[in-house]
Amino acid sequence: MHAAEQAPTKRGSTRCAIYCRKSSEEGLDQAFNSLDAQQEACAAYIASQRHEGWTLVKTHYADGGFSGGNIERPALRRLLDDVKAGVVDVIVVYKVDRLTRSLSDFAKIVDILDSRGASFVSVTQSFNTTTSMGRLTLNVLLSFAQFEREVTGERIRDKFAASKRKGMWMGGVVPLGYKVEDRKLVIVEEDAAIVRHIFTRYAELGSGRLLVEELRADGFRTKVRQLKTRTVGGIPFGFGMLFNMLANRTYRGEISHKGEIHQGEHQAIIDEDLGPACMTGWRAIGSLAWRRSTSAIQACWQGSSLMVWAGGCRRATARKQASASATI
Repeated sequence: MHAAEQAPTKRGSTRCAIYCRKSSEEGLDQAFNSLDAQQEACAAYIASQRHEGWTLVKTHYADGGFSGGNIERPALRRLLDDVKAGVVDVIVVYKVDRLTRSLSDFAKIVDILDSRGASFVSVTQSFNTTTSMGRLTLNVLLSFAQFEREVTGERIRDKFAASKRKGMWMGGVVPLGYKVEDRKLVIVEEDAAIVRHIFTRYAELGSGRLLVEELRADGFRTKVRQLKTRTVGGIPFGFGMLFNMLANRTYRGEISHKGEIHQGEHQAIIDEDLGPACMTGWRAIGSLAWRRSTSAIQACWQGSSLMVWAGGCRRATARKQASASATI
């Protein structure tokens, strides 16, 4: 357990810890940022209460890039642990919504403070949590903070849905064959050739198992992606990856959102004369997981000329249905 570092204080002094939070990481690299401004204002307030015996502990508690919608924040967890350890008497914040924007989380924090006889103060909002009127005032403030957070979330979701309806790329894992330029999907021909090869070979083979084996034997690997702390991808293709690719409407030049399909701004990689990706080849599968994947792929290509079966696909299906142990 972390314990707050502090200078020796006189008996009866009130040990104060400042908590600062900023929702985004934007601007945190500046010489004087929002967290510094909060820290300075709170420190000045504590200094003004020196005659009451208030002293500032040396430990800094600041969460940059964390939402106030929950309490799973590293600095806040350390601070609450120090309150439980009895080394912090008062939590000082610039505004109450820096501590939390959730009424339920606030109730949890108050329980922790009450259990140790501690309290907290907002330097820009006058209230005292040790009185019933102070708690009522705080509950009203938090209700508005939670309302603001929920309204903001609704606006973001509405904007996201409207952008999807316009066919705009709104982020996420970029499919193999594309890259993002100016917030739009752009075809990478070298990777797009791999995608076309996979669709073509699947239509010709009529077997996911055979295709996965072939891709692995030929040395095909998934797209390498660089995340913040690690690199992912660059591994041999598996069944799940193959299913996701075949059922991905992005390759048709479309954008999906909550079951609705919209024409995308980006260019399609798979055109409708390529073949059906042999949907009937999946009908011999007995596993529920495989059947669900089949339905997703069929839903992706339903209504297009890709649903016209090639003769080779029908023959592959007939062979599978004739075998009691048909697998792909």
